[in-house]
Amino acid sequence: MSERIGIYPGTFDPITLGHADIIRRGAKLVDRLIIGVTTNPSKNPMFSTEERLAMVEREVAGLGLANVEVKGFNALLVKFAKRENATVLVRGLRAVADFEYEYQMAGMNQQLDDDIETVFLMADVSLQPIASKLVKEIALFGGDITPFVSKQVCEDVVARVEKRGQLGDY
Repeated sequence: MSERIGIYPGTFDPITLGHADIIRRGAKLVDRLIIGVTTNPSKNPMFSTEERLAMVEREVAGLGLANVEVKGFNALLVKFAKRENATVLVRGLRAVADFEYEYQMAGMNQQLDDDIETVFLMADVSLQPIASKLVKEIALFGGDITPFVSKQVCEDVVARVEKRGQLGDY
């Protein structure tokens, strides 16, 4: 039997405790899980692709999962999956709104390559409200993001906000 490879794609700007939960759980479903750090033209990232890759690599290393690796990509997800010989896409769901978008994406990906299956994992109940966008917004207004990200990611975000200036300062 061949190795089952999965991809958990995202911008991870920044990586949250919710992402880490999906990574831990997704790693149990496949022989090898690739965390695909990508760009998204519709998002305005706080961190560069290189910074996000380094952040995700550091956080994944802290999880101690031998079957998880981090790779950057800037291509159509199904093309990246094909290049990596992946047959499973892991996606996290927080709410119904996530499902509608992810369901549409899964359908499009299936149309592009029906050899790739999408697996949805529900976020842990305690982590469901966490979204990178909201973490950044809270930080930009000087709020406490420690319940949503690791200590090191918190330090990264706070340092970036201090460099740019809080929105509440304007």
